[in-house]
Amino acid sequence: SPAPRPSGERLCSTEEATAGGGTYIRHGFIFSSLAGCLEKRSEGSGPPVVSVVRDAEAQLLPNVGDVVTCKVCSINSRFAKVNILYVGSTPLKSTFRGTIRKEDIRATEKDKVEVYKSFRPGDIVLAKVISLGDAQSNYLLSTAENELGVVVARSEAGVQMVPISWCEMQCPRTHTKDFRKVARVQPQFLQT
Repeated sequence: SPAPRPSGERLCSTEEATAGGGTYIRHGFIFSSLAGCLEKRSEGSGPPVVSVVRDAEAQLLPNVGDVVTCKVCSINSRFAKVNILYVGSTPLKSTFRGTIRKEDIRATEKDKVEVYKSFRPGDIVLAKVISLGDAQSNYLLSTAENELGVVVARSEAGVQMVPISWCEMQCPRTHTKDFRKVARVQPQFLQT
């Protein structure tokens, strides 16, 4: 079988073919938007349709704009470090690291944001990819939209906390409240 093509590879010009699935157009050229096998289909008299099909084994990679589910590993005053677990509802085979910077946590009152009042290690967070990783494959993530933020957090007592506002969660057992950047979760992103 043909070797899989890497994501971002320039395939051909838009004069030679029409962009199909798994591709995008930039500056008159068609590029692959995912790693996979190149397919060319002729449809009638027009130019062939070029698409890239991801084979079952190919690694799904987080892309800019994707909503990802991640777990907070560590926090400091400037950012939270996370491991990306899912892209949409697809579990990732290998771990990708991400960073949520202080200025990307909330859309409003960014100067008042405090990382430790937004996330804690162990939290499960919905975030959006805003830029692709550097050499250490460290993706920059944002939780600035209402739908993004903490979806699962455990209290000191080890109980899953319940959101009581957009910035607080409460332990149902001890009734202790903790600050979080709470996601207004859309059901399609809920990982059980």
